[in-house]
Amino acid sequence: MRTLIVEDDFTCRLLLLEILKVYSEVHIATNGTEAVTMVRMALDAGEPYDLICLDIMMPEMDGQEALRLIREQEQERGIRSTQGARIVMMTALDDVRNVVDAFSKLCDGYLTKPIKKTALLDKLKTLGLIS
Repeated sequence: MRTLIVEDDFTCRLLLLEILKVYSEVHIATNGTEAVTMVRMALDAGEPYDLICLDIMMPEMDGQEALRLIREQEQERGIRSTQGARIVMMTALDDVRNVVDAFSKLCDGYLTKPIKKTALLDKLKTLGLIS
């Protein structure tokens, strides 16, 4: 499995890296702009990400915009959202508007911070990424 962690907070990045490195090759982006570029490069190389853990509140480009652009890149290549990367939004924002907005842009899951290891692993099992 190939994973992209998109998170501007160092502590959160480190926590996610420690949890996911057991299951996956992990790459890191610190904002949405970097994430969109890295996803494009991975798609161009024929090595797409299986999982993208995407924070919502970040500098330069937030996670909602990055999600939209990532799905557009997949669509341009004929990849439907159900066949593309599994994208799990991770944020301190648990208000209904943000949740609905993320799912309308075709995310696959939504976890609120602080991220709990069991919740993340349960989500990955539900998405069929780990057993």
